Amino acid sequence: MASGITGAASSTGSSGTTKTSQQELAGNFTQFLTLLTTQLKNQNPLDPMDTNQFTQQLVQYAGVEQQLKSNDRLDSILSNAKSSSAASATGFIGQQITANGTTTALKDGAASWTLTPARAAKQATMTISDAKGNVVATQTKALTAEAQSFTWDGRTSSGFTAPNGTYAIKVDAVDATGAKIKVDTKVSGTVDSVDLSGSEPVLLVGKSRVPVSTVQDIGAGLST
Repeated sequence: MASGITGAASSTGSSGTTKTSQQELAGNFTQFLTLLTTQLKNQNPLDPMDTNQFTQQLVQYAGVEQQLKSNDRLDSILSNAKSSSAASATGFIGQQITANGTTTALKDGAASWTLTPARAAKQATMTISDAKGNVVATQTKALTAEAQSFTWDGRTSSGFTAPNGTYAIKVDAVDATGAKIKVDTKVSGTVDSVDLSGSEPVLLVGKSRVPVSTVQDIGAGLST
């Protein structure tokens, strides 16, 4: 499968808004100075105008200008951070990763998840659903108190072979006393491409979408 990058980081909208605000502020400030100069020239020397009001306006203009500059610097920092994150994300292409999640791709008769129960489970029921939420298969087995790989061969409960695509797993487990056990679920696979169109880079593993922030390990997954 061809590797690639989707989307591009962009901050032109916010920077354009800042530039427009700066232009408006400059125009208003120039108009304010013109009016102030005219008032000072035509004021009555015996009854000079109160300077407190226009001094306060000058302070307000200065404050707004500083805020706009701060916003501009923040936009620049965020843009640089996003570019750096995007550059780092492209390094995942071709790598085997393991990430938190319940959704993975069925390909060539196999869909795998890494299951880690809080403690040994006497019985765990794995329910597999398709992209539309329809249950297609269920399996029951015991789980040891450690990370282990569970692979579904694509066979549905009705005996048919499910088509390649994205499938999700739900695990309901109980211990020897019948108490429910929490089971941590991770997905593994090779990163084919990276989607940079959103606020966070997303790795594409087959048809599965894995946010970079959910990646736990880089390297070979657990054997079946």
